[in-house]
Amino acid sequence: MSRPGEIRVIDYAFLKQLEEWVKAQKKLLETFRETAARVEQGDRLDIIVATRAAFQHMIRTIKAFDNWLQDPVIIAHVPREMLLEVWKVMYNVLNQLLEIDIKHTSDVRQLLEELAKEGKLNPLVATVKPGGEEEESPRRPPTMMI
Repeated sequence: MSRPGEIRVIDYAFLKQLEEWVKAQKKLLETFRETAARVEQGDRLDIIVATRAAFQHMIRTIKAFDNWLQDPVIIAHVPREMLLEVWKVMYNVLNQLLEIDIKHTSDVRQLLEELAKEGKLNPLVATVKPGGEEEESPRRPPTMMI
């Protein structure tokens, strides 16, 4: 807080950065809205590329929000109501993300198990373990062993 008679100035470059961020986010929002309909009609690759682009922008935005909440200017000035608004939206996004992750991971596990039993796994990306050994491991990237 300023003392009586003391004038505080804001870094206008910071305000300009905020303005540019908002412009870029609006442009991205417009781009994703325009792309959404085409993705619905696209092939598997179109869907994968669009989903990965969405993930990347979400990660970038979430990281920016996280940095924002560590910034002394924000911490000192943003009112509780604005912070609560961000929390409520992030809580809803988190719930949706966890729900789709649980559903999708369960569905994919079931699908892969069925394909393995039917001998329909693509041999270029799935390796068959001798004797049907099972191994405990965390969620893995693209390749798998069954």
